[in-house]
Amino acid sequence: MLNNNAILEMKDLDVAYGHAKALHDVSLSIKQGETSFVIGRNGAGKTTLLKTITGLLKPVKGSIIYEGRDISGLPPERISLEGIRYVAQEKKVFGKLTVRENIELAAYGSGEPMEQALEKVIGLYPKIKNFLKLQAGQLSGGQRQILLIGRALVGEPKLLLVDEPTEGLAAIVIEDVTAILSRMKGRVSAMIVEQNLTLVSRLADRIFIMKEGKVEREIADRSALSDIRELEQYL
Repeated sequence: MLNNNAILEMKDLDVAYGHAKALHDVSLSIKQGETSFVIGRNGAGKTTLLKTITGLLKPVKGSIIYEGRDISGLPPERISLEGIRYVAQEKKVFGKLTVRENIELAAYGSGEPMEQALEKVIGLYPKIKNFLKLQAGQLSGGQRQILLIGRALVGEPKLLLVDEPTEGLAAIVIEDVTAILSRMKGRVSAMIVEQNLTLVSRLADRIFIMKEGKVEREIADRSALSDIRELEQYL
């Protein structure tokens, strides 16, 4: 059974790259409507965790229970159709298509009416109207990140996974990304890998701290979440 209103639960999960184990007995729950963050040093297993949930990597042991069903081993396209969306760290868009066409393509794949999808993304980030006709390959890194988050929200996903959304972005763009993530709170469950502790302390309902492929600590106390100094030791 799924614990305490959790949308997703990982139980005793092991993941390996060949003979090298990347995740060790990972167990955690993501609750309905909650914004959770995963932090830790490089190589801690954060991206591996997200890729395993999305089906890009297959666990060698354990289970992933999503809305009461075991999705371990399902292909990524099936997991996406179930309502789990993944925004990868690489910020890859369809560069030859316009921003509008990128959004319309997401709408076509999800079954959401195209105009409704456009309105949703514009509502999330009104400035996107200024570059709907631009080829996505001409966007800055921050604009691509915003497009990817907006595109991932097309089709009413239930769980959004985002890997390092502010990495390499200027401070002013980080504020835009933070505002978008803030508007998402409560509308969709989210797990976000992030090193920007100011963002984490502002938005987190829960933090999972990873070290050497394990969840070393879980923090859900708001007083602890708001203390950046408490978290700096883990980065």
